[in-house]
Amino acid sequence: MSQVEVKAYGAKASDADLEQLDIKRREVLPNDVKIDILYCGVCHSDIHQVRNDWGNSKYPVVPGHEIIGRVIETGNEVSKFKEGDLVGVGCMVDSCQECESCKEGLEQYCENGMVGTYNGKDEHLGGHTFGGYSETVVVREKFVLKVPENIDAKGAAPLLCAGITTWSPLRHWKVKKGDKVGVIGLGGLGHMGVKFAAALGAKVVMITTSPGKSEDAKKLGADEVLISKDKEQMKKHAASFDFLLNTVPVKHDLNPYINLLKRDTTMVLVGAIEPLEEMHGGLLITKRRNVAGSVIGGIPETQEMLDFCGEHNIVSDIEMIDMQNINEAFERVTKSDVKYRFVIDMKSLKN
Repeated sequence: MSQVEVKAYGAKASDADLEQLDIKRREVLPNDVKIDILYCGVCHSDIHQVRNDWGNSKYPVVPGHEIIGRVIETGNEVSKFKEGDLVGVGCMVDSCQECESCKEGLEQYCENGMVGTYNGKDEHLGGHTFGGYSETVVVREKFVLKVPENIDAKGAAPLLCAGITTWSPLRHWKVKKGDKVGVIGLGGLGHMGVKFAAALGAKVVMITTSPGKSEDAKKLGADEVLISKDKEQMKKHAASFDFLLNTVPVKHDLNPYINLLKRDTTMVLVGAIEPLEEMHGGLLITKRRNVAGSVIGGIPETQEMLDFCGEHNIVSDIEMIDMQNINEAFERVTKSDVKYRFVIDMKSLKN
């Protein structure tokens, strides 16, 4: 298969800084879209993969699955996109399209394994896929998304991961106007959860351990802030929530939060991909409560989210960086020193 060499940034080992690399992209196939990457968000998953925190990284790692760009070429079977369109690519670039999950538009749960935008199995060139920390990307039309032209393209980049990660559970568990929704943790995921829940008409309570985040939470759309370390505040809100979105990315104690749920309601975990503290079964049994998990969203649901963002003018709060500052940005993300997502201006790589 014909290949094209492009500039990218990646890491050659788990203990190495990211540096400029040359990588191969396939030539455009009949159902492919070639995208000139304008912006790419920086997700904490990028750091986990670069540092092999999950034990499955393939090197060199070229991260990036929050991609915004313009179409510069299409295959002759492509019907949804044309040159110049503003588009996005999220965490997936392919799936089997044959299993029940794929048929239902839930490609993220592909029973044969979806293909990640980076560190996935590259069926075309062999080896593994490379992400959006690069000049261009070639993606199957099915996995390319239309981005509304009226929203800020820079702020739209994190919608492709942080956005859909929080949108999907809100939709799946049918959060509606008037529901009391708690968003646990105010970071890249949490700030999007607040924005979406508020736009859906819910009464939004930001639940945080940090009193200093109260002002920001209210600016983002929270009606109230609950300090989870304050036992009296937690007692006051006991058994009162219709839904809890838990975005905390590390091991923590779920029990105090479970106690906030009404009967027959659910807390959904979207952040912690690791073992958690012991959970007390009695808190679930006595009120038929549920604890569940959710990961990103399928292509139809992601397009629905982007369209909703266009209608409500919702984007992420971001800090722009040049590609050459990515290693510093990684360090700052690990220290939670960003409000609330870094986005790379990719022209800095092309210059």
